[in-house]
Amino acid sequence: MIVEVCANSLESALNAERAGAQRIELCAELPAGGITPSFGLIKSVKEELNIPIHVLIRPRSGDFTYSRAEFKTMLEDIAVCRDLQVDGIVSGILSSDAEVDWERTQRLIDQSGKLSFTFHRAFDWATHPMETHLRLQEMGVNNILSSGQAHTAIEGIDLLGELNAQAAECVIMPGSGINDKNALIFKSRDFKAIHLSATSIITNTPSIPALSMLSPRTMKENEVLLTDPELLKKVIEIVN
Repeated sequence: MIVEVCANSLESALNAERAGAQRIELCAELPAGGITPSFGLIKSVKEELNIPIHVLIRPRSGDFTYSRAEFKTMLEDIAVCRDLQVDGIVSGILSSDAEVDWERTQRLIDQSGKLSFTFHRAFDWATHPMETHLRLQEMGVNNILSSGQAHTAIEGIDLLGELNAQAAECVIMPGSGINDKNALIFKSRDFKAIHLSATSIITNTPSIPALSMLSPRTMKENEVLLTDPELLKKVIEIVN
């Protein structure tokens, strides 16, 4: 079983590889659901890691319906990833009615060229998941990251199982809330891959700054998320 780790820094990516992860999804700003990482971070991770690197292409947090300018940025970011010779792209676009924007998604796939393409959890907003999966599969999508349209993959495991049963070339990859307590369930249900961040909160400074630069809904400013190798090792040992 492939264990893909969502890594938000070079240190997290290195921790994931050392713990035995088979692949990483590189992003920034995990508390916001992840956005596209910087050129420098992608380059550094590519230089340091030996396992496959898939890069999240998401220009901002929030929904997955993008303006013309945002879409142009996504295409440019994919071009950068191709130049840096990463292994895959993780992305997705929805129309204003929360269904897949098929035309733009096809353009993202085309722009990715020979890179693996994962349609991310925007899939979980689709009204007709079974039909959406089949069409994405026909378009050449290699993986779909999904929680089964539930808050966690365990809660959505029945739908995930149905999707997995109809999967041919397009791998259904459960993600959201996967840990050492439940990872074996996905192994037993014949999923080929799982996705998790396995993070712990690290306190960078001893006190919280008096003047906040963050939205009240985000993390404290003296905290960062970092992949925890011990937590990750437990999951990998369980499923492999």
